[in-house]
Amino acid sequence: MTPVVLLDVNETLTDMSGLDAGFADVLTDVPGAPAPPVVRGLWFARLLRDGFAATAAGSSVAFADLARVQAEQVLASLGHDDPATAAQHVLGGIAGLDLYPDAAPGLRRLAGSGARLVPFTNGATAVSDGAFERAGVTDLFETRLSVLDAGVWKPAGDAYRGAAERLGVTTADCTLVAVHPWDLMGAARAGCATAWVRRGTSWPAYFPAPDVEADDIGALAEAMIGS
Repeated sequence: MTPVVLLDVNETLTDMSGLDAGFADVLTDVPGAPAPPVVRGLWFARLLRDGFAATAAGSSVAFADLARVQAEQVLASLGHDDPATAAQHVLGGIAGLDLYPDAAPGLRRLAGSGARLVPFTNGATAVSDGAFERAGVTDLFETRLSVLDAGVWKPAGDAYRGAAERLGVTTADCTLVAVHPWDLMGAARAGCATAWVRRGTSWPAYFPAPDVEADDIGALAEAMIGS
């Protein structure tokens, strides 16, 4: 195992299904609206799409701005009559998101092995502070990094290289842990090792296989320590 473990945050450590209650609240009076998890998935996919597009075009847009605009647009497309207020209600739930139950034990196992643990997010580091504090894992992290520091989103190579530079290592010293194959592909191309958290998903055959994989963070920690 490499000495530095970079940890994707959204959907890898934090359970974003916690936003479903907010989507359910604002969709109650919208006839024919899809189920909240479907709307959440559409919102997040569109948010990532535009973040990736901005990076590919040589620009950068803050995660929070994209989250708000895409929530408003998705809700407007479903026929909500006040999408701005509805989006504000939904996104107010982000600060209350919690970690998956397997995350804290797995992180403690990794920390106990001597690895340097560093959350690395496309959003702002402060967004997940509450989740880490409630899970009692904040003291396990050497620091917390955001792509805001590098000015480019993952999966652009400069995002991973920038993170490694700030930690005083090379990408060859880093393993990225993520649920997203696109994130792991970017990390691999930048020279990092890769560790995939399946969480019930399947790996797309058109991407190079990850170095290590497991169903959750706990099982992944054991696989990484044994590799």
